[in-house]
Amino acid sequence: MPRFSIIVPSHGVAGRLSQALDSVLAQSFGDFELIPVRDAPDLAAADVVETRAERDSRVAPVDSPPSAGLAGARNTGMRAATGAYLLFLDGDDVLTPGALAALDARLAETGGDPGDPRDPCVDVLYFEHERVPWWEGDPTNPAAPLLAKAPDGPFPPDRAPHLTGVRLPAWSAVYRRAFLTERRLAFPEGHFTDVGFGALVAARAERVAVLRSVVVRHLVRRQGSRLNLPGEHHADLLDQAELALVHAAEQGLPAERRGPLFEQLFAAILKTATHPRRLTRRERRDFFRRASRLYRLHRPAGFRRPGGRLGVQHRLLASGSYPGFRALRAANRAVTGLLRRLPRPHGLRTRLLYRHHLRRPLDPNLVVYCAYWGRGYACNPAAIHAKARELAPHLRGVFLVEPGQAHTVPKDVDHAVIGSRRYWEVLARAKYLVNNANFADGVVKRPGSVHVQTQHGTPLKTMGVDQSTYPVVAAATGSFARLLRRVDRWDYNLSANRHSTRMWERAFPGSYEHLEYGYPRNDVYCTATADDVARVRRELGVPEGKTAVLYAPTHRDWATGFDAGGLDLEAFCEAAGEDVVVLLRAHYFYDRGGARGSGRIIDVTAHRSSEDVCLAADALVTDYSSIMFDYANLDRPIVVYADDWDVYRETRGVYFDLMAAPPGPVVRSPEELAGVFRDGSWAGDEAAALRAAFRERFCEFDDGRAAERVVRRVLLGEPPQALPPVLPLAERVPAPAAVTPVRS
Repeated sequence: MPRFSIIVPSHGVAGRLSQALDSVLAQSFGDFELIPVRDAPDLAAADVVETRAERDSRVAPVDSPPSAGLAGARNTGMRAATGAYLLFLDGDDVLTPGALAALDARLAETGGDPGDPRDPCVDVLYFEHERVPWWEGDPTNPAAPLLAKAPDGPFPPDRAPHLTGVRLPAWSAVYRRAFLTERRLAFPEGHFTDVGFGALVAARAERVAVLRSVVVRHLVRRQGSRLNLPGEHHADLLDQAELALVHAAEQGLPAERRGPLFEQLFAAILKTATHPRRLTRRERRDFFRRASRLYRLHRPAGFRRPGGRLGVQHRLLASGSYPGFRALRAANRAVTGLLRRLPRPHGLRTRLLYRHHLRRPLDPNLVVYCAYWGRGYACNPAAIHAKARELAPHLRGVFLVEPGQAHTVPKDVDHAVIGSRRYWEVLARAKYLVNNANFADGVVKRPGSVHVQTQHGTPLKTMGVDQSTYPVVAAATGSFARLLRRVDRWDYNLSANRHSTRMWERAFPGSYEHLEYGYPRNDVYCTATADDVARVRRELGVPEGKTAVLYAPTHRDWATGFDAGGLDLEAFCEAAGEDVVVLLRAHYFYDRGGARGSGRIIDVTAHRSSEDVCLAADALVTDYSSIMFDYANLDRPIVVYADDWDVYRETRGVYFDLMAAPPGPVVRSPEELAGVFRDGSWAGDEAAALRAAFRERFCEFDDGRAAERVVRRVLLGEPPQALPPVLPLAERVPAPAAVTPVRS
């Protein structure tokens, strides 16, 4: 029997789950079993769990239906557990280093043998935890004041009546499994299950102890607890309180213990009742009236109300005076922050114009698109726009472009120039707003509008708030507070694979919905024909019969202009063979790649469509650009030119070790690069095997129907179950290359 069974529900925490599980697996004390609880719809979380289970036999996943909620997931884990003690973690919690060793030592100090009924063990060991702000700010330790007042050794709960279990979440204690089993204690159904469970456990425990050190670090989500969102679920708090109070009465708890339990429960209830956003007016009235009945029914004899404003609220509950409670709440409500903040586009006349249009109704048939901050008609927004014209012709699409970029928009596509009067009008009136970057800070998220963030790549390098610990990048990024205000406008966020889903959740914390549909811009890789490939090559000027190698390096945050990575492309062409030509595509931050020399180097940086360029290329050479993830959908050779990986990793930050899982051969010098083309290993069997594993991991949802799924789900409002299912990778037929290399 393991010493500890550690139960970790996984739903909705894919971005943090790997940290939670790894914090357990990295413990110096190894006598444990780790039980992640999966539910089927959360594919990203399931992938994290399966990876750990494959490499460590102590990981024993179990399944629980999503409808069972957090309580059901924990109870499922309890039933599967075999350890002497149970420890619950949320998916966004981590164990501190040495936590299990400290718990084991403290349990040994408090005596007892879990296998010997004559030598009683503690039923519950409470410990401290830290609540860490999502930006890794200064943590708080809310359990410390409670535990500081407890006796030093093991003690019966009557000696510490303030430890009612209400203020301590389930992940702030370890529980003797036999104790829970013998007393048939489980997490009660519904929301706020920690309140009910904690109170039940505290009421039934006979011997408890405390550990005055931090065992769990709870990583607070930027969007806060889901329990604090508005909704009818707040009535469940009253259910849990009633359960706890009835149970305490049935167990005959003395008044000295029922008093603190009552006071702590009603402190939580009143916090909800007075909150400005958790309840609607009607819900607040019903909540108050039911709370008042509970108060009068279960108030312990001799209970003394707290002082101050909280004491006034207690008296109003006791009297059932909702009008008085409402008047008190209105009198105490702060005025600041209630006035609606006006948009701040530049110029008084522009602000007045925008404000005027914001007062007009939303246009339910207007969709505004923008790509790369207005650089033209491109990427995922363009692909969604094209598919919407086919599937939802009643919608009017307007593409936003910078001044001077209108010529990049196809003649049959309506557009508005950024900063113009029409630009502010369509932004104010559109029901749908689609962008692969972000709209300007002054854009207002109107009630009823739908913002779709399509992204424009799979993240290898750190993104969003994860950049904050890399000084060079953070300095260029600007205000993270402003970034997060833009994130708060998102309703949907696109993902091409489960890796992206997890990283977006970390990098852009918000309350949006993930759409694991693939990238619409990549649809063409599954739908283009050999004729399409030939046409694009002619347009780009690729000589017939030549092997076209696309060279696409990424941007360096410490560089001020385009750098070819120390490569002499002319020399590479000479060394690679007479049939090789290079398509040079610099990062979109640069207008041109600055190619010089013979016709064997074709600068395609200014070409509007990166998808066309990829279709034309027979192979890709890149460093750390996200284009590799898109190009992998074509199942064509990829070579990673990693001459400065260590510098890039330390300066920019990355989410995984590309050198350990590349999409093809890795080279670190111009000589090595030329060598893999001379000897054919760029397209050999080993390269194909690396590419296959890479595709399995990162080409998960790109099956040629991503744009259709987005249009049907977001613009037409079809339910998820009605959307086209993702075609398995093995059944996809990528667009053929013009020149097929012979494998070495």
